[in-house]
Amino acid sequence: MRDLLLLELQAPFDKRDVQLARRKMAKRWHPDLAPPGRQFEHERHLKAINQAADQLERLAEGSRGGRVSSSAVRASAAAARRKREEEGRRAYEAEQRARASAQERARHDPFASRVPDHSVVHRYARCLAYPEWGVGSVTGIYFSADPDGGDDVQQWARVRFSHGVRTVPAGSMRFVDFSKPDPAAERVERFMTAAQRAMSEGEYRLAAQRLVYAREAEPRNVAVLRQMTLAFWQAGDLDAAARSVRDWARVEGSRPAAHRFAARIYEQIGAIDLAEEAAERAAERGPADAGAWERLGRLRLRLLDREGALEALERASRLSVSDDLHELLAQALAMEPRAAPVA
Repeated sequence: MRDLLLLELQAPFDKRDVQLARRKMAKRWHPDLAPPGRQFEHERHLKAINQAADQLERLAEGSRGGRVSSSAVRASAAAARRKREEEGRRAYEAEQRARASAQERARHDPFASRVPDHSVVHRYARCLAYPEWGVGSVTGIYFSADPDGGDDVQQWARVRFSHGVRTVPAGSMRFVDFSKPDPAAERVERFMTAAQRAMSEGEYRLAAQRLVYAREAEPRNVAVLRQMTLAFWQAGDLDAAARSVRDWARVEGSRPAAHRFAARIYEQIGAIDLAEEAAERAAERGPADAGAWERLGRLRLRLLDREGALEALERASRLSVSDDLHELLAQALAMEPRAAPVA
């Protein structure tokens, strides 16, 4: 233990032993007794001796019988070592957090130490590039010179959002007037943009959640329902995708797209009868689509409907011919016809 080495003391010892060792070492290391030029060294060493003696006296006062054994010294040394390690770990983590915070501030808030060059007329705003950030409070408008040395001047807005301060181009901000209600169209645009960004990054479940908010603003918006169906489907939530495509078909049932998506989703779920009904509606609303008739014929084959499958596949063959279609026709022709009902 370092304290014992400084006092040249060995266990077991008591408080009296520590006091005697302190006096002995003080006579040796007092700055007044130091050789010329070594006063500062003696002063530092004497300070360390006094700190070690104070620590050992507290250890003796807390020991049973006032006497410190070798095992108690080892336990105290281990506890001190763990304390130093914990303090070092916390200091390192604090330094890393401070460094990360400084990097974040330098990246997103380069104007933090400057006084605004322009008064803030509008206090609250949204960033059109990142609508998921919500509404932030604008704390300043700044101007920066053209980095290429030209005459163009860039205008920036320093905005405090819930997740931190960001400095963004002032042209990307849409200022908010809370004296007027937020139109539903703006909410739809905001969440649609956020959902498209999430989908481009592969975050399909997050995109679907944002589209749910957009649908709540405009329940009959076809673009929102179509995008939400695709997001849930890509996220693997087939039940939610089926509910979304049903809502889409109710709004835009006269067009084939919703029914075509419904047929594919129901088929993936395993509800072949519902998939066949949706595929039939898609084919009826898009009679020139060979793929729709081919899909309908394939689903009818799975339902063992030979006549219906042949009818759909023949319609598809009149529009387009492919190897898959020839194979499906062969399967339909090889299927046993249903027996006629007995009168």
